[in-house]
Amino acid sequence: MKFNYSPIILIVAVLAFSACSKKSVSHQEQARMLIRCDDIGLNHAVNMAADRMVQSGLPFSASVMFVAPWVQEAVQILKGHANVSIGVHLTLNSEWQGYRWGPITGTGSAGSLVDSNGYFWPTTQQFLDHNPDPDEVESELTAQIKRALQSGLQIDYLDYHMGSAVAIPQLRKIVEELAKKYHLGISRYLGEQTSNGIYSVPPASKVDSLVAIVNSLSKKETALMVFHIGLDTPEMEALKDQNPDGLPNVAANRNAELNALLSYEFANTLEQNQVRLINYKTLINEVGLKKMSRPTTINY
Repeated sequence: MKFNYSPIILIVAVLAFSACSKKSVSHQEQARMLIRCDDIGLNHAVNMAADRMVQSGLPFSASVMFVAPWVQEAVQILKGHANVSIGVHLTLNSEWQGYRWGPITGTGSAGSLVDSNGYFWPTTQQFLDHNPDPDEVESELTAQIKRALQSGLQIDYLDYHMGSAVAIPQLRKIVEELAKKYHLGISRYLGEQTSNGIYSVPPASKVDSLVAIVNSLSKKETALMVFHIGLDTPEMEALKDQNPDGLPNVAANRNAELNALLSYEFANTLEQNQVRLINYKTLINEVGLKKMSRPTTINY
């Protein structure tokens, strides 16, 4: 039988395993996990899931879509919480059927990035097939970063929705130059190893799958795990992903990812394995922006 645990109980469990870890093993020897929750600002259901993460006290990184319709609510939720590191989820796609957005810079300045209705292309392949103008890409990504910096949030890093912003070398170079210009980290550029996530795992198996991943971590490893959280609400249930690999029943899948992160089983497995949770703020402070290096594989 599964039980739901309150954030207070979860915090106690996390503090307990942190104290135990400090006594028995140094930070240099510990396995570490970096939780990155993507698509914050997508809609109200995703924002409410992010609020659950914030209130849990778990250290995590929130990748915010500053072009999405619900970003203002996301900003208010994320302000002033020490456990959260915030990144710009650089967005050049709008993949949800019937729920779309376009560039901050406007369609007149980003004609190669949008369809006939002025929305970003749903898939990365469609984006590439329409020969995105690098200057338009740079202008749009700059506008998203500036909106983030002007939001009042402390921005620590960049990453890239669906991989489109780094899908070809010319665009990847733009992202790297923008990170340098604005003194920001880039996800996957700081020595973290990408762990197999639970995105495609059936909802009923996500907790067990997450526990198995934690059990498999090796010492001295910093494992990045990317999550797509949300609440199972009619708003979330209405969304249909137009990507070929998009999941059906997105509401149930996103809610199950959130529940796995907030589960007793996850907290207990972290404690038993003495795995330390960190976020990008911590990792950037440890590694330093000057030591960032491009990963060998392109993924989002």
